[in-house]
Amino acid sequence: MGQDQTKQQIEKGLQLYQSNQTEKALQVWMKVLEKSSDLVGRFRVLGCLVTAHSEMGRYKEMLKFAVVQIDTARELEDADFLLESYLNLARSNEKLCEFHKTISYCKTCLGLPGTRAGAQLGGQVSLSMGNAFLGLSVFQKALESFEKALRYAHNNDDAMLECRVCCSLGSFYAQVKESMKIALQHGDRPLQALCLLCFADIHRSRGDLETAFPRYDSAMSIMTEIGNRLGQVQVLLGVAKCWVARKALDKALDAIERAQDLAEEVGNKLSQLKLHCLSEGIYRSKGLQRELRAHVVRFHECVEETELYCGLCGESIGERNSRLQALPCSHIFHLRCLQNNGTRSCPNCRRSSMKPGFV
Repeated sequence: MGQDQTKQQIEKGLQLYQSNQTEKALQVWMKVLEKSSDLVGRFRVLGCLVTAHSEMGRYKEMLKFAVVQIDTARELEDADFLLESYLNLARSNEKLCEFHKTISYCKTCLGLPGTRAGAQLGGQVSLSMGNAFLGLSVFQKALESFEKALRYAHNNDDAMLECRVCCSLGSFYAQVKESMKIALQHGDRPLQALCLLCFADIHRSRGDLETAFPRYDSAMSIMTEIGNRLGQVQVLLGVAKCWVARKALDKALDAIERAQDLAEEVGNKLSQLKLHCLSEGIYRSKGLQRELRAHVVRFHECVEETELYCGLCGESIGERNSRLQALPCSHIFHLRCLQNNGTRSCPNCRRSSMKPGFV
């Protein structure tokens, strides 16, 4: 079956599918898969089969075709096809509640170098990752992923994606609400504070700042009462983002300054990274170059202090989908860099590096 005939058969299957003749559409697409030698056509028909089985609830079949699509994308050696196929693999695992695998495949999608499809599919990748984190009850990371998906939806005027994200946020809210009931029943103040923080972040992500501020205040009261300084940092970060949304940049900077003091007291570098990043954006919008440069410098210093880079090649860890190796001394490097280094001791501390672990 040639390229033109493959296109015609794919289109015929789509027309049947849209007219609710699902089984006939599947038969047409399966024939294309059996007879076509056109790799691009095979990739497209596999995408149709993945989508159809997803909508029918046949998730094991969905996964089977997603795996075949990955192999086809690799044959094509095209980053856009790889991105689409890894996303389908992530979605398949999400439907099967294999949430750790979903997150892993989503990270692979995000690690692929500049693809044309990235702008269209990036939001869907973030949505799948958010759903997986929600399935694992990792609320903060789930919300961060949903917020990123919403930004994609707004930037690309994608109403369907926005609708799907809002549905996921509804599920998120329901789970946090249930956790809040449990916290109140057992008098668990730390859990109450966490739930209030999640409620506030949800309202902020929806643009409901009038509701978000009181929730942040309640969360801050409990965090202060129980002495959770890191929790106070997270609350102040959310408050600062609210003020940024309201264009009240000076108030945002006040909240960031208080959060920075607390983050430095507890030595939490990740929080400092987030705060410097937010400050950088504020000073850029205000046109204050000296302050902007200071926060850019501090951001990179925090990256170095947290050792989020390979000690051999100097590249940031996590920007690409690379295999890492953790040595017994806890220093982490790219596996390829250690293999090329030719030494049995850690390049950083020179300790013996027998029995390394893989990350």
